[in-house]
Parts: sequence; C-alpha cells; structure tokens
Amino acid sequence: MTTAVQALAIVAILANAVIYGTDVFSAVVQRPALAHVDDRALIAMMGNIHRYGDRRLPVPGTIGLLAALAGAITAAVAGLAPAAVAGFVACAALLAWLVFFNKVAAPVNRRLAKAAENGGELPEARSLQDRSDGALGALVLFQSVALIAQCVMVTAA
Repeated sequence: MTTAVQALAIVAILANAVIYGTDVFSAVVQRPALAHVDDRALIAMMGNIHRYGDRRLPVPGTIGLLAALAGAITAAVAGLAPAAVAGFVACAALLAWLVFFNKVAAPVNRRLAKAAENGGELPEARSLQDRSDGALGALVLFQSVALIAQCVMVTAA
C-alpha cells in the first residue's frame, strides 16, 4: 500500500505542479508585464489566454485532486495516518483553491474571453484584470499548501 500511496501522491504532485506553475508565472511575470500594455492588448492577450487555459487546465487540476484524494483514502485504509492526514490537507487546499478561483478569477476570465471574441471592447478590463491579479497570492498559497502536503504524503507513506 505504501507504493500505491506514493505513486498517487506523485501523480498529484505532477498534475498540481502545472496549476502551481501557471499561478506563479502569472504573479511573477504576467502581472507586471500587463502593466505595460494598453487595454486592447490586455483584452486580446488575457482573453485568449483564458479562452484556452480555462478549457485545458481543468484536466491537470482534476487529475491532481482525484489522485490526492485516492492517495489519502488509500493511506487511511492502510493505516498510514500521517500520509492520510497530509493527503486530506492537500485535498482541502485544492478545494479551497477551486472555490476561490471560481468565485474571484473565473468570472473575470469569462468576461475577458468574451470581450476578446467580440472585438476587444471592455471599458473595465483593467480593473477586472487587477481584481483577478489580486487573487493570485491566495491561489499560489493554496497550491503551495497542496504541493507541500503531497510531498509529505510521499515521505510519510
């Protein structure tokens, strides 16, 4: 069972690292770069990024959450309490990320994507992007907690 828990935790780590990396890149590189483009460029760039990202990134996010949950349950059944607790902590962090993302960032993403598809008109684009950028710290924190907990799963199993 130890090997199964470790394998599931590694799958979760790899899948969630995609989301973590995206959020960190957005905070460290994309956010400051957007400060130097005009609103039409912001709408075109971010609208199209979200058009693709919001369709494709749920795949690794879902795989990561399901692998963490399966690993936590497997660890609990096997009596590997520290690994199970770490797995459930990872799941809680990922669920918190999902709720926060859907409440704060996703509505902005949809509006920017729609504006990009409809010719780039959205007078409040900059303030919407600022709202989404303001969520990045929490999103990175949730992903960091999840990844650390998943690493603990590997070592505690």
